[in-house]
Amino acid sequence: MLIRASLGMAVAMSLIGMATDVWQLVALRLVAGLLGGYASGSTVLVATQTPKARTGWALGTLSSGIMAGNLVGPLIGGGLPPLIGIRATFWLAGGVIFFTFIATSLFIKEERRPAKVKGAKVSGGWSAIPDKRPVIAMLATGMLLMLANMSIEPIITVYVAQLVSDVSKVTIVSGIVMSAAALGSILSASRLGKLADRIGHWNVIIGALAISALLLIPQAFVTQGWQLILLRFLMGLALGGLLPCITSVIRHNVPDRVAGGILGYATSSQYAGQVVGPLAGGFIGGHFGMRAVFLGTCVLMALGAIYTWLVRPKNG
Repeated sequence: MLIRASLGMAVAMSLIGMATDVWQLVALRLVAGLLGGYASGSTVLVATQTPKARTGWALGTLSSGIMAGNLVGPLIGGGLPPLIGIRATFWLAGGVIFFTFIATSLFIKEERRPAKVKGAKVSGGWSAIPDKRPVIAMLATGMLLMLANMSIEPIITVYVAQLVSDVSKVTIVSGIVMSAAALGSILSASRLGKLADRIGHWNVIIGALAISALLLIPQAFVTQGWQLILLRFLMGLALGGLLPCITSVIRHNVPDRVAGGILGYATSSQYAGQVVGPLAGGFIGGHFGMRAVFLGTCVLMALGAIYTWLVRPKNG
């Protein structure tokens, strides 16, 4: 799956650089999305190939790398077109992804799965999970995490404009606000994952949700741009360990034979949060004001912490 995703994305990105019509661009972007999935595939691979006792640390390290790419990629992509042109930027991106394809093919080894016994009936999917409550809780938490991160995206520029007196600095401050949470997550993901391996993944998830809910309250009442940047950075530190812990809990609560499929559902729930977050944030901000977005997200995060606490296994 990783080889397919990397080769498919390399070809799609290169073809985007050759597009001559807007509909070709739309179609190729759709193809790139269909052929992609390297990040989610790598998460499944690491989760299923790592000893369960070290999954938190391993997934935290992987999460830091993924978020670092998400943070640095737009900066590089924005700086390259004036230097080499827009089309060449897509071709260069395709070349980098093709290098990933080569590295994946040569260096990543996967343990072989045990052969299936002929005639044996093996239950799969949801029916193979003995206790579905932890898995459902993690699917909801993953969606909640992305919703919390993305809910301020449609209102951030308008909100920052109310805090920054110099109009020329609004866009740069807005960019820093959005990047601050990602930077905090990069710095904390592997450390929180390692901590979760030691004190329990459920404890870290509940704590991260509760702390994030508290940090959202002052974000609704800041008066300076630097205050919002600092609070988003602290929130990123708190949320950094959530994705590795969510994946680890799912990994510990499902049989190996269905782990890949259930982790795929987890990725889909996170994408759902990425879609719902901006829509909900824009609607609430437009009808009830900017502060309502932060306070509403605070309530959701607090409810998520309470729900996770209630469904937490006794030995979690």
